[in-house]
Amino acid sequence: MVKDGKINNRRKKIIGGCEMNNFINVWLSVFISLCYCYYIGKFVPRGIPRLFGVLPIVCLFLLLPLNFSSIHLGGTFAFFIAWLANFKLLLFAFGKGPLSSNPSISLGHFIAFACLPIKIQQNPPLDSLDKSQNTQNKSNPSPKSYSVAPNKENPPEKTRPSRPIKENPVLKRPRKGHKWPLNITIKSILLAMLIQLYDYSDKFHPWAMLCLYCIHIYLWLEITLALVAALARAMLRLELEPQFNAPYLSTSLQDFWGKRWNIMVTSILRQAVYEPFLNIATHVVGHKWAPLPAILVTFVVSALMHELMFYYLSHVKPTWEITWFFLFHGVCLVVEIYLKKVVLYQKVRLPRLISGPLALGFLLVTGFWMFFPPLLRFKVDVRVLEEYTIFKDIFQALKF
Repeated sequence: MVKDGKINNRRKKIIGGCEMNNFINVWLSVFISLCYCYYIGKFVPRGIPRLFGVLPIVCLFLLLPLNFSSIHLGGTFAFFIAWLANFKLLLFAFGKGPLSSNPSISLGHFIAFACLPIKIQQNPPLDSLDKSQNTQNKSNPSPKSYSVAPNKENPPEKTRPSRPIKENPVLKRPRKGHKWPLNITIKSILLAMLIQLYDYSDKFHPWAMLCLYCIHIYLWLEITLALVAALARAMLRLELEPQFNAPYLSTSLQDFWGKRWNIMVTSILRQAVYEPFLNIATHVVGHKWAPLPAILVTFVVSALMHELMFYYLSHVKPTWEITWFFLFHGVCLVVEIYLKKVVLYQKVRLPRLISGPLALGFLLVTGFWMFFPPLLRFKVDVRVLEEYTIFKDIFQALKF
């Protein structure tokens, strides 16, 4: 357990002015930078000229997370700005992505979409869509990621409706909107209970603790992203896409990485990495096999970005174990899709009761093997619990 002296030093750094001042200053820098990028889009044509205009901002966003020592503040800021915002700006340079639209979005919307992990649904109102269209979309859902091999296999691709109709399944979210507060409330309670269990960590088996860490990461990410999306939805009055889609129900690696886990990142990587490399690979290896190298390249980029996120958290020299975790999963996903195309091809399909535990078990074992060791080695878990103690003391001090 961390000594009281260390906790006091970190408390002084976080609430004594240093960390909060950094927090305010870096967000002010982000606001000014995004205003600059917005007006660049008004006067500079898309392509290489606009790319040179936004590159200084991309470099700045890569440096800003280094101002934080807090894992929660620094990690969240790095994910929002150094990863998502930078990829959105690179897409914006070429007239693509959520920041580019015709007609142009307002400055406020531009800043919100750039620095928050949200994506607007540019669809017609739900009332204007008939039931037959919604039924058709259930059988031909829009690909949500670079893992689009199953959609490439289906011959009915040519009869798929136009883009606005293709995205209609997500428009059903408003009907279930009244349920999300209860869902997030339950998961918040579970996270609070989980944090309390860490007080008895010496009584748990190491593998049981790793399972708790997996649940912790999922709950914290979903709660954080859902609250940010709820705030943005209330302020912008726009319907937004969900961030997670019950990843614990995954039946394969393709299902997990492509449709259920961190959908915002999946969407950005699909537009920024997968689709460009898919077009290149199509001319090299043909339409049927082009998704495989495109998926592998996408996982390489994802691996490097995750390694960068870990560097922001630990401030230590990378060991590349996290990179190898994502590269390994990229190779395994390519093998999985290859088997579906060549060997299985819908002749053999495992029941969900079998494929689900197999997929989750593979994710857990490989995570224990390659993902968590560097986090534990550099005491990231200890620092997280330390910050929870600091925040708990802060809230108790604010009570009247």
